[in-house]
Order: sequence, then structure tokens, then C-alpha cells
Amino acid sequence: MAGTRQGAGGAASAAEPGPALWEPDTGRLPAITEAAQTRRQKLTKALFIAVWMIFLGGPLEDLFSGRLGTVGTVWGAVGLAAFVGTYFALVFRHTRTPLPGRTVYTLLGLLYALAWALSLTEGTDWLVLFVYVVVASCAVLPAGRAVAAMAACMLALAAIGTGFGTRPWWGVWTSFVIPALLGGFALMSARKTVRTMRELREARAVVAELAASEERLRLARDLHDLLGHSLSLITLKSELAGRMLPDHPGRAAEQVADIERVSRQALVDVREAVSGYRRPTLAVELAGARTALETAGIAADLPLRPPAVELAPEHEGVLAWALREAVTNVVRHSAAGRCTVTLQPPADDPAALRLTVADDGKGPSGNGEGNGLSGLRERLAGCGGTLTTTAGPEGGFELRATVPSVP
Repeated sequence: MAGTRQGAGGAASAAEPGPALWEPDTGRLPAITEAAQTRRQKLTKALFIAVWMIFLGGPLEDLFSGRLGTVGTVWGAVGLAAFVGTYFALVFRHTRTPLPGRTVYTLLGLLYALAWALSLTEGTDWLVLFVYVVVASCAVLPAGRAVAAMAACMLALAAIGTGFGTRPWWGVWTSFVIPALLGGFALMSARKTVRTMRELREARAVVAELAASEERLRLARDLHDLLGHSLSLITLKSELAGRMLPDHPGRAAEQVADIERVSRQALVDVREAVSGYRRPTLAVELAGARTALETAGIAADLPLRPPAVELAPEHEGVLAWALREAVTNVVRHSAAGRCTVTLQPPADDPAALRLTVADDGKGPSGNGEGNGLSGLRERLAGCGGTLTTTAGPEGGFELRATVPSVP
């Protein structure tokens, strides 16, 4: 009984199709449930499906027992081979390249007919074939039609297993009917979960695209606002200076001076705008720090997002630079196994924010600060912040960067 239930569940994992009978599965799914693309993926998926054929041990044992006689053995071997081949082709091929609806129903009908014929002629050990019919139906049919196919298989199991009412029903229900129901509903639940995950991934991709599009639009608006007026003014003054040049060189020189002033101011505005776009944020740097530490094989203990402290944009930018510099030093020079990052207000100024980056590596080198830390100290001093670096209380290196609160 347990083996049958496991077999249904295993085959279920191997047979995850698209959301509809004729709709291809285009989502990025785990290796077994996804549409196999490479030769290695196809081989892995085929082996996974083949593993669950072990639960056909009852029919195979019956074939080799000699109980069926020559005709029965030949018929059973041919029928079982046809059943396994049809099942494998359906769950492997349809989940890789969806088959036409008529072909799917034909193959399912063939499986159902073979299960009926073999169970009636060979004995109750062959009732396990209906479990595979349930799994195949739930793997390739929409939910409503899969439930109808399950009901048909349950009726067949109940009828053949009880000898059409002449034998007790309890053994059939516990050995075949209940495992088939559990396997079928588990597979449909897994399909729904995978479909939901795929939709979430697609939604995240759409949100990312919309965010990038909005950022491009914002950049276009800012550049238009910054440069539109300045360039128009430069064009007008250039034309005016050109007309004045022959007869009024002094006034033309004034216009040229105005052109130079406007262009310099436009250059300053553009630089300020670009520096604003390039200013790092704590949220982005925390995500980058986690990735860098994990890639380097260093256990990372850091918050998912910065605390809700109101900081001036330039203060947050400096603190983000400090986080980037500190994590870079940990990855390159510390030989640490663990790095802890905290962001919290200092006790004497709840509106300020302090970054602490501590590792359990080899500690300070004793050669003084490098250019990175020196530049970081200057950045922090420029916004009224402070930087301290010490050896950790239990070895390693600890960096503390504090930026003041908003005045």
C-alpha cells in the first residue's frame, strides 16, 4: 500500500505539464518538473520517471511466477510493455512538447483500456496500473477533466477489485483506491503550486521591467528639464551674437559671455543630476553585500533592509559607500569565515545611524589605513560623520561608520 502511494507521488513529480492540455510549459521549473531542453536534462527526467516503475513489481512477479500459463504470460508481457511505453511517452513527451489534445486523449484511453483488460484477465495484482492511469491523467489534463478521469479509475478499481461485488472491498480501497486518490490530488496541488510560482516569477519580471522603464522616463524628464531651457537659450544667444558680430562686436561679446555662463551652469546641473543617479543606497548595498559575502564563502549575518531612520540622501550615500568598502575589505583581505553587519541608531542620538561591520578574520594588518579607508574617512568627515576601526573583541576587524541625523 505504501509503495503504491509513493509510486503515484513520484510519478506525479515527474509529470508536471503546462496549465492546460494544449498549452506548453514555458516557466522556469525545477529539473524534474520542467520541460527538458538539454540531453542531460532529458536523461535525468527519463531516469526519474523510470525509477517509479519499480512499483510495477507485483505484475512483474506475477509474470515470472508461472501462474498465468504460456498464453497468459505472453499476453501479460505484451500488455505491460505497451502500458509502460504509452505511459512513458505520455508523461515524458507531453511535459516536454505538449501533444495535440486528440493524441493525449487517445493515449489516456489506451492506458485505461489496457488497465481494464490486464486487471480482468491477469488478476488483482495488476490493479496497480489504474494508479498510473490516475497519475498520467492528473499530469496532462486540466483539473476538471483530471477529476473525471480519477472518478472513472476509482469505479474501475472498486468494480474489478471486489469482483463486481463478490469480494470484500476493504483491501482494494486501502491498497489501491486511497493511494490513487492521494497521488492524484497531490499531483494537482503540486501543479497549482508550480503554476503559481511561475506566475509570480513572471509578475516580478514585469515589475522589474516597469521599474526600469519608469527610471528611464524619469531620467528623460530630468534631462529635458535641465537641458531644454539651457540649450534653447544658448541657441538663441548664438544666433543673436552672429547677427551682432559685424556691426556691434562689443554686444556680441556680451552674448558670447552669456553663452559661456549658461553652458557652464548646464554642465554643473548635469553633473549634480548624474551624481544623484549614481548615489548608492543602503537597501541596494545590503543586497550586494549579502551576495558578495556568500559568493566568497563567508557566512553573512546582516539585515534584509535598513532601519526606518530618516537620513539626508547624501548621508545615506556615504553610509552605503562605507558598507561597500567594508565588505570589499572583508572579502579581499580578512580570510574570515563570518561577517556581521548591523545598522542601528547610536545610544546618544536616536535620529542618527551607525553602521558596524565585524568579521572573525585575521584582524588589522598593522600597516595603517589604505586609500579606501582614508577616502571613506574623508567622505564621512565631509557630512559630519565619523569612522572608527578596531580589532574585534574576539579577534578579527571591526569598522564603525556613523552619520548624523537630519538637522
